Amino acid sequence: MASTLRQRLAAVPTRLSVRAADRAVHAFARVRYALPDARPSRFGVVVHKDLAYGPAEGAWHLLDAYVPTRPARPLPVVMYVHGGGFAMLSKDTHRVMALAIARAGYLVFNINYRQGRGHRYPQPLEDACRALLWVREHAASFGGDPERIAIAGESAGGNLVTALAVASCYRRPEPFARALFDAGVHLRAVVATYGFLDLGHTGEYLKHPRMSRWTKALVLDAARSYLGHDLQRAVEDNPLASPLRVIEADAPERPLPPFFVSVGTRDPLLRCSKRLKTALDRLGTECALHVSPGEIHGYDVMVWRPSARAKWRAAYAFLEAHMGAGAVPGGPRPVVQ
Repeated sequence: MASTLRQRLAAVPTRLSVRAADRAVHAFARVRYALPDARPSRFGVVVHKDLAYGPAEGAWHLLDAYVPTRPARPLPVVMYVHGGGFAMLSKDTHRVMALAIARAGYLVFNINYRQGRGHRYPQPLEDACRALLWVREHAASFGGDPERIAIAGESAGGNLVTALAVASCYRRPEPFARALFDAGVHLRAVVATYGFLDLGHTGEYLKHPRMSRWTKALVLDAARSYLGHDLQRAVEDNPLASPLRVIEADAPERPLPPFFVSVGTRDPLLRCSKRLKTALDRLGTECALHVSPGEIHGYDVMVWRPSARAKWRAAYAFLEAHMGAGAVPGGPRPVVQ
């Protein structure tokens, strides 16, 4: 009891910093995306905002649909799941991702989900499962092809999309995962960018000699935001919270979809991405691992930089190969710079 209290008190400064960062990023996003050069219509995209995919509960169960206005139909579909350490950010901070992918010829559904310490596992994953079922059911009404769906996400979102792939291909006991499996959702591709895929290794990350104290605090806060303070017990009790372990341990009942995995060499989660590549290779599942030398966690958001552009070009080429969307003239590019 005393140990748990000490842990909670020690986490207070980090939690306050996370909340402050969340408010700052949302404020910046509101200003940046209000400028004329960030308007979706400038890129041939119409956005339908705040569509409910689940029960009304604040803004959690809402998504935005990014619909390219190009006439070719039906459109391949991408559901995007934002990152933020299971504690911060939203679909509104990740418009750049959705808009860039939509500009490349995809119907994009950019989702919110429950997060933070009041909404621990399995709530974020339950929401992602519910959203994916909604996307398949409603994609056609936005001009999408419900038989050509990919999922993409980064960091915490990389965990969630990997878990979605597991739920769609492994017959799991969790009711929300079983619902996805029984629905027979066939994913064409997964884009998992520097995913936090094994929360059971959080202690190993914290021992990294070159990781700053601030980074270690954020990694620990992300794990506790999802699973609570007793991490090891929570990891053992909730295996789907660390989907990489499921993939490493067992073969799926249905073939896993192809994966595109990207990460920088200075990212503390590099090991997760490499382990995922090894595990998928062992299963005979296609996995394109894109490693960016010298890059940190979140590098691909800085879309003006060459390494970020190279990552997005590789990701678009992967999606094109498995989804068949036509690229915009000159090739797909990140758009809000």
